[in-house]
Amino acid sequence: MDSHTETLIPLSVLEQAATALRVLAHPHRLRICELLMVERVSVKQLAAHLKIPHNAVSQHLGIMKAHGLLISERDGKTVYYRVNDPRPGWLLGCIRSHGGGAEE
Repeated sequence: MDSHTETLIPLSVLEQAATALRVLAHPHRLRICELLMVERVSVKQLAAHLKIPHNAVSQHLGIMKAHGLLISERDGKTVYYRVNDPRPGWLLGCIRSHGGGAEE
């Protein structure tokens, strides 16, 4: 087992990955990231797409923003969000390649 320890991922990297996975471990958050990877989107647009209340969208966005996965940009009175971290894209790519196809 000692011969493989040089190729192990450092614990600090695994801890960061685990935190990101916990943050993204919700279907709405994954969908939000999927949408925000294409273009910047407002809370109102996300709520309409997800068919959930604005305050629920805001809570999801706040959690992801607090962990550095998203950033916000104000344009007049509207706040738009976009992905600011490659990890959601990597995770979504993994989901797509391992069973994530068209919606049921």
